Amino acid sequence: MSARTATVSRATLETRIQLSLDLDGTGTSRLATAIPFLDHMLDQIARHGMIDLDIQAEGDLPVDAHHTVEDIGITLGQAVRQALGDKTGIRRYGHAYVPLDEALSRVVIDFSGRPGLEYQVEYPRARIGEFDVDLIREFFQGLVNHAQATLHIDNLRGRNAHHIAETVFKAFGRALRMAVEPDPRMQGITPSTKGSL
Repeated sequence: MSARTATVSRATLETRIQLSLDLDGTGTSRLATAIPFLDHMLDQIARHGMIDLDIQAEGDLPVDAHHTVEDIGITLGQAVRQALGDKTGIRRYGHAYVPLDEALSRVVIDFSGRPGLEYQVEYPRARIGEFDVDLIREFFQGLVNHAQATLHIDNLRGRNAHHIAETVFKAFGRALRMAVEPDPRMQGITPSTKGSL
């Protein structure tokens, strides 16, 4: 099987991002976004998704973290789409339930070629440390728009905002891992009755 890797650069007046990934990695990450909580969450994606992820980002953080977080989501979506190529032979669908103490979240993904996000997550507070929890939705919206994936994220229970966020990112990593995994029964086959995704 050919390497399923991608490197994407994004430069705007607001952010400069360099991102590389390997869908068939070992779960290692090298992250420098200048947003410690985001680095922690991205590490969950790499570790639980078993992808190698390298992200170097600079953004207009004196304004706020919005542009940086959203643009990293956009860039990650572009890289996943590029690494998947025509999606021949993948499982296409992935899902995961992940608990962390009292919190439980479910993530379901479909590399359908149609971007869509259903995000049902309520946080008991607006910030986790200095991180605005509203930006988590913006991250995933940017990702699905550019990965051309349908993504459902549901927090089923939880009281601790950090625990809730962590279950979301861990479950996303696990669901991503399942969806992009080569299916030995689908070798050479596109997983769609349309013949393309």
